[in-house]
Amino acid sequence: MDGTYELFRAHFSKRPDHRDPRGRDLKATIGVVWSMLALLGTPEERVTHLAVAFDRPIRSFRNDLFAGYKSDEGVPPELLAQFEAVEEAMRAVGVVVWSMDEWEADDALATAADRWWPQVEQVRILTPDKDLAQCLRGDRVVQIDRVRRRLVDEAALVAQRGIAPESVPDYLALVGDVADGIPGIAGFGKKTAAALLGRYVHLEGIPSRAADWSVAVRGAESLAAALVAGLDEAYLYRRLATLVRTVPLVESLDDLRWRGVPRAAFEAWCRAVGAPDLLRDHALRFADESSR
Repeated sequence: MDGTYELFRAHFSKRPDHRDPRGRDLKATIGVVWSMLALLGTPEERVTHLAVAFDRPIRSFRNDLFAGYKSDEGVPPELLAQFEAVEEAMRAVGVVVWSMDEWEADDALATAADRWWPQVEQVRILTPDKDLAQCLRGDRVVQIDRVRRRLVDEAALVAQRGIAPESVPDYLALVGDVADGIPGIAGFGKKTAAALLGRYVHLEGIPSRAADWSVAVRGAESLAAALVAGLDEAYLYRRLATLVRTVPLVESLDDLRWRGVPRAAFEAWCRAVGAPDLLRDHALRFADESSR
């Protein structure tokens, strides 16, 4: 699960405000806990293994490559202040937490999917982030948009965007990604980028002369010129959009096994943050402490 996305979603939701006994604003943190408990209680998900990744801070090696890459600039301070609290909350629920600093949460998710997909029935990446589409593998690694209740597998990506997972970083390099601060190459829209990459797969495969393109796109001459002029930038943007699949996650697959909520830890956390309703309003599956 992309914990950073869930924290932002909870912060900007219509959930009621919540302050703990010390006066800390924990609206977003409580929202993420509610969301996690709802997920764990959903029979359709059949959760067997689980981890949640957070960007902490909202900065990574990519900021050293490109000054315009996303950062914590403009993020509400009351939201930034909750990253430590939400990680504590997830551990109290019994979920493995990946707290990223050099890398991003997306890199942790990509690493986990790449490492463990052969060992499980299906890897379900819970985020609507476009970057993660590069990790899709048939119906073995899929993306779940919980808000829209939509599953995207490799076939759906090809049908919707006209590109394969391996072309996703190239696609984002051309069209840009506002959420990550990637500007893209001027003139390239979704249809044009998809048409070219659907045929040539990667930036390197696109002929430099429009006359050599075997796909028909509007304004081909000007687009070809723009790509030639901005090719170095396009390669940089692709690197920014390419997820790292070698993050040194220390856990084994068995460490991610979902064993239930650790009763004592979760009850103590609920008391500490003044949220007894989390215990009352959820049918929680508690871990058998003697078997841990």
